[in-house]
Amino acid sequence: MLSAIVGINWGDEGKGRMVDLLSESYDVVVRYQGGNNAGHTVINHLGKFILNLMPSGILRPEVVNVMGNGMVIDLEHLHKEMGKLIAAGVKITPDNLKISDRAIICLPYHVMQDCLEEERLADAKYGSTRRGIAPVYGDKYMKKGIRVGDLLQPEALKKRLKGIVEWKNLTIEKVYGAKPVSYEEIWNWLETYGNPIKDFICDTSLYLDQAEKAGKKIMFEAQLGALRDIDFGIYPFTSSSNTIAAYAPIGSGIPNHKLHNVVGVMKAYSTCVGEGPFTCELFGKEADDLREAGGEYGAATGRPRRVGPFDVPASRYGVRVQGADEIALTKLDVLSGFEKIPVCVAYDVHGKQVKEFPFGADLDDAKPVIEYVDGWNCDVSKCRKPEDLPKAAMDYIKMIEEAVGCKIKYVSVGAEREEYIEF
Repeated sequence: MLSAIVGINWGDEGKGRMVDLLSESYDVVVRYQGGNNAGHTVINHLGKFILNLMPSGILRPEVVNVMGNGMVIDLEHLHKEMGKLIAAGVKITPDNLKISDRAIICLPYHVMQDCLEEERLADAKYGSTRRGIAPVYGDKYMKKGIRVGDLLQPEALKKRLKGIVEWKNLTIEKVYGAKPVSYEEIWNWLETYGNPIKDFICDTSLYLDQAEKAGKKIMFEAQLGALRDIDFGIYPFTSSSNTIAAYAPIGSGIPNHKLHNVVGVMKAYSTCVGEGPFTCELFGKEADDLREAGGEYGAATGRPRRVGPFDVPASRYGVRVQGADEIALTKLDVLSGFEKIPVCVAYDVHGKQVKEFPFGADLDDAKPVIEYVDGWNCDVSKCRKPEDLPKAAMDYIKMIEEAVGCKIKYVSVGAEREEYIEF
């Protein structure tokens, strides 16, 4: 059984919470793309955890967690993240964490280049998290990347690293006019943060292939959402990796296997971190009220999220490109205090009402078409069965289900593990 948990919208939909919930029924959880620009929040009996690199299954001791070949891994950040988890009582050993030898290492000069480029762009910036993600993926496709498995072959790595550092400094010095990095400092960084993880490095492709053939249940955990996918997202305001479910077997190392089920995660309203078009965005007090009610601040960056009503065109598009079989709707409880709830049902593009997600400049010019539905104005956090929900809440769920064309299987009514309803 191969299942993917993916984001339908701009990211920050609550994927970590759903992976933590559903991983109880799985043997393996795999991260297959992205780096520490992710921020998956999980709350359980041990406390509140914000996971940037680690798969969310790490909080279940019986689950094996895999960091796949499609990831880019900042070793220093990984070292600190593992340390925090261990200090909180989370077990992490080579038995329950496996790191692909083919994953690319995000190095200090990638972070430096990311920051320099955002500063150069100034007001035209893309809203990068400044964690080196675009530069490291660029180097991967330029064939200038360093892979995690290279740490196990230090002499060969030393020879290759010298040439790569020389090449990278051409950009750092001559394009940005910044101080060059030294081979010695990069090598010391690799030794400092690479040596502690050597026992975790393995051929995860082989491991996952054998696990699936042995009948293990495998869950793939995506970072960000469909609208941040490098191919299908709002380009160039995207991430630098493929966030869609179809990439999961590739980014995990098992392209010879097919997904059996895709769970798309979306909020009961819309949020967005970063720059670029966000047609349904609210402003002023209406936005402030929703942001505070939902605690909408980026888990990875702490940045205030842009907020808006549920966006039908964007969500229907996300469901389609993700190939979602079922939906997990999160944060329904956040809307409990609103008497009337806005919904973006369509876009106005140059005076024409459109219901499909636009491309390029048409999206830039789009304006939201808003309709209001009745709220339920009562606490739903104690509801555990569909029949416990007030009628207005059920009507809202059914409206979304029909609008996006996909069955809603799970509805979260709070942040704790047990605060959800299964339909």
